[in-house]
Amino acid sequence: MLAGGVGFANRRDALKGNPEAGEKVVVLGGDNYRIGMGGGAVSSVDTGLFTSGIELNAVQRANPEMQKRAANVIRAIAESDDNPIVSIHDHGAGGHLNCLSELVEATGGHIDMSRLPIGDPTLSAKEIIGNESQERMGLLIKEQDVERVRRIAERERAPMYVVGETTGDMRLVFDTAINLHLEYMFGKPPKTVMTDRTLNEPHHPVVYHESELHHYLENVLQLEAVACKDWLTNKVDRSVTGKVARQQCQGELQLPLSDLGVVALDYRGKAGIATSIGHAPQAAMIDPEAGSVLAIAEALTNIVFAPLTDKLSGVSLSANWMWPCRNEGEDARLYKAVKAASDFACALGINIPTGKDSLSMTQKYGSDKVIAPGTVIVSAGAEVSDVRKIVPTSILPQEGYLYYIDFSFDSFKLGGSAFAQALNILGEDVPTATDPEYFADAFNAIQEAIEKGLLRAGHDISAGGMITALLEMCFANTAGGLEVNLDSLAEKDIIKILFAENPGILVQVKEQKSFEKLMEAVGTGFALIACPTAERHILVSKSNARYRFDIDALRDVWYKSSYLLDRKQSGNVCSAARFANYKKQPLAFKYNKGFTGKLSSYALSADRRTPSGIRAAVIREKGSQCERETAYALYLAGFDVKDVHTTDLVSGRETLQDVNFIVFCGGFSNSDVLGSAKGWAGGLLYNEKAKETIDAYYARKDTLSMGICNGCQLMAELELLYPEHDQKHKMLHNDSHKFESGFVTLEIPENNSVMFGSLSGTKLGAWVAHGEGKFSFPCEETAYSIIARYNYADYPANPNGSPRSVAGVCSHDGRHLAIMPHPERAIFPWQCGYYPADRSADEVTPWIEAFVNAREWVENCHNN
Repeated sequence: MLAGGVGFANRRDALKGNPEAGEKVVVLGGDNYRIGMGGGAVSSVDTGLFTSGIELNAVQRANPEMQKRAANVIRAIAESDDNPIVSIHDHGAGGHLNCLSELVEATGGHIDMSRLPIGDPTLSAKEIIGNESQERMGLLIKEQDVERVRRIAERERAPMYVVGETTGDMRLVFDTAINLHLEYMFGKPPKTVMTDRTLNEPHHPVVYHESELHHYLENVLQLEAVACKDWLTNKVDRSVTGKVARQQCQGELQLPLSDLGVVALDYRGKAGIATSIGHAPQAAMIDPEAGSVLAIAEALTNIVFAPLTDKLSGVSLSANWMWPCRNEGEDARLYKAVKAASDFACALGINIPTGKDSLSMTQKYGSDKVIAPGTVIVSAGAEVSDVRKIVPTSILPQEGYLYYIDFSFDSFKLGGSAFAQALNILGEDVPTATDPEYFADAFNAIQEAIEKGLLRAGHDISAGGMITALLEMCFANTAGGLEVNLDSLAEKDIIKILFAENPGILVQVKEQKSFEKLMEAVGTGFALIACPTAERHILVSKSNARYRFDIDALRDVWYKSSYLLDRKQSGNVCSAARFANYKKQPLAFKYNKGFTGKLSSYALSADRRTPSGIRAAVIREKGSQCERETAYALYLAGFDVKDVHTTDLVSGRETLQDVNFIVFCGGFSNSDVLGSAKGWAGGLLYNEKAKETIDAYYARKDTLSMGICNGCQLMAELELLYPEHDQKHKMLHNDSHKFESGFVTLEIPENNSVMFGSLSGTKLGAWVAHGEGKFSFPCEETAYSIIARYNYADYPANPNGSPRSVAGVCSHDGRHLAIMPHPERAIFPWQCGYYPADRSADEVTPWIEAFVNAREWVENCHNN
């Protein structure tokens, strides 16, 4: 569980205004239901204490489309020259009671319950006030701004309700249900005193035999905490917004091996925000203090591979405490763990400004109960100075040596490790970071090495130990390995060296002398332990012993746990195909010889601020989520871009008469509840003004159009590409019957499309993110103009099972194009899941050419 999120905002919007009497209380979002009833209270007691009905009603259910609609309203307001919001609060624990009371805490306020939207008429007044139905925002705005906000909300299809106003009498009133002084709510609560005693539980050392090393490794690699997480990462959108600069997957095989995540602040691809997590539940069971230190250390040794603007001092932590309190000994353990986290963070000079707690991690089964291991999950966040300089996880074969950097300043210990867990024991001695000052110096030394461009690859040592880190640095490659010599390490026990989870990292270094000089200058210890080899193995030597590990065979062992879990969600056929094919489908790239990767070669500049006179429009619907990256790709290519919501077409506010290029963007319009894009299509087909506008646009000869993902599905529903066909082509559910996310290779065949014609013969990387992307063609293939195919016919590189690997089609005249993958999310190399290492100087990818082609075509139409 992660606590909190990251982002950035204008300083103007960071502080709440001063509420005054007579201001309006507004609720944005969905209706009230018997959802999240007493969620905050129920989550604070042992699971099973209440009846199943009470516990079910306490569970919150998500409505992400409604959240997006409300967020779009807030975004539009925040991006305006003057922000009318005086105060804002989300609806979380406590529902309206918590949210609205905090909005009026400085003045008092009256809430008219008859104006609160009710989805379930059986709700009592208490349930209306206290339910925690999500996706609602509370706002405080001045009366003169109500209509302005209402217009924005109506355009975004976001329900908006004026439910009350501030009064100035310092009372909180919900009609006849609540009438009390605010000081009773916001006064000082009584101090809670918890009494517990420390229990000294015996722990035993880990017993092992060096001769079983290979067997131990196979068991460790199959533990869920160590094994491949592909079954998770392939079903979440890892490219949403087009600002994701580092996601979970790495290398030409796109395996989930990343240490951290990074999001760019904008499409200029410079500054960003990095996040990482760390936890050590097994270690905390032995030593709660060491568990806290290890959790923080893991988060930091993960985030260290991004170039941070202020190095370690710029890192902030969020601590999520998961603990089975009110069980004997656990409160005492929690106290020690919290104090250790505080002390370690203070010693490092970093803060923990936020967090969350779930202190009732106990499950009751009648008279029996099970308690979860107490642990803290630490999220780290920091500003990144350059998202293009993040260190990759995968080694570059035949380039640079591998160094081990110890952050722990402790001896190798196996307590609390995955190795011990695989032997069904906790262990006795737990490693920790013994010297915070040394830890901080080592962190900043690695940061300086990144700034100087000395690192080629890097990976933290955590779950599974050093041997797992070495293997994972090779897994996402298709060739090469490592020869490892551990004689420079004082520890004699090869098992401890390979499996201990002491905080530390491995780095592949470009220039040995420069790196070693830097480490020595700041007093950071290092050990040169490995060099690349052409052989596909990791060969480890220590003293007179040698151990050979087959990378590809162990990668399958590591991947198998993911395959077994994937069978539950993708079925036997698709999960087996993914397991068989993941290593056979490396990303492939083939660019036109004339492609330079420079914006200047297309006469483009990201600094353009004057209109070009060539106008494009991005058309979206409620639930769309790709409008921003699409708009930026168009802008960068030279278009002046308009934002068009379906409500603009329905109302007649927008006629598209001054537009020559429209793009139906991707997302999940209407939450796909009627099928992908079917609701969106109905909104256009069965509204007279909208249909007239679309028909008039397509009747013109000077227009282009493009549908991406959800927009591709929409164009199929509207029959915009092949109106002459008696039977329209359809978009069906993926063969896996689930959402698929991945970075795949597209082959661009010979084609006559305006946008993709010049890319014929190339192979380019692009993101896919869809659940219904399988083309279904009622006619022979010759009846369609194919503009993109997946590079491999089989799943998962063909993520949906489309016949003949079709990824996109266009009209026969080449003007109108529909494609399921997202070229607008791969305009820049830093947006790509993987980019050829020999093209590191590229500013843009070949996808920009498609949008430039569209602009030049429109310019020619204007000139002729």
